[in-house]
Amino acid sequence: MVAKEPPDSARRLIPPDADLARLREIARDCDACPLHERATQTVFGEGPRRARCMLIGEQPGDQEDRQGRPFVGPSGELLDWSLRKAGIARDEAYVTNVVKHFKWVPRGKARIHSKPSSLEIKACRPWLDEEIRQVRPEVVVCLGSTAAQALFGASFRVTKDRGRFLQSSLAPYVMATVHPSSLLRIEDQTARHEAIREFVRELRKIAEVLEPV
Repeated sequence: MVAKEPPDSARRLIPPDADLARLREIARDCDACPLHERATQTVFGEGPRRARCMLIGEQPGDQEDRQGRPFVGPSGELLDWSLRKAGIARDEAYVTNVVKHFKWVPRGKARIHSKPSSLEIKACRPWLDEEIRQVRPEVVVCLGSTAAQALFGASFRVTKDRGRFLQSSLAPYVMATVHPSSLLRIEDQTARHEAIREFVRELRKIAEVLEPV
């Protein structure tokens, strides 16, 4: 079966030799897929130009869409806390998402997250490719199945391969783990706390790689 190609792609918007600041500016007007029609704004990645660690999530959430920054909602707060516990400074990492616009459905007055389609992910992928190419991180961490499958293929299972380093051309060290939002959805308090501890243990493996020689 031949994979469907996206009807449009952000690739046409990316000029040669544009730096991250320029890419962020251009991405504000990205119309490569329909998600821009309902999103408040594009949420581009942020962090140091030569960050040693890049964290990649699925897409912006409600608060990220409103504020224009990645991982500033409840899952972002948990990520920040977990990074601190693991010994990684958030402001020294580059944080981004596979998809740069918030996809949502209404539920009363709330805007509820909706998983992006494969075509939407493919249309947005050139932005992420450029971020990885320009930052050139030593470590790439995929947060959640959407990010991991976007980079490793639809057959990749985070439940099977989470928390260990994977062979990849993306970076010298690549790991996939859960998205912080999935931890917040665990209803049982004991189970949620243990899942968060496991998440921190995985991040500590990243911290060990990032330790100065």
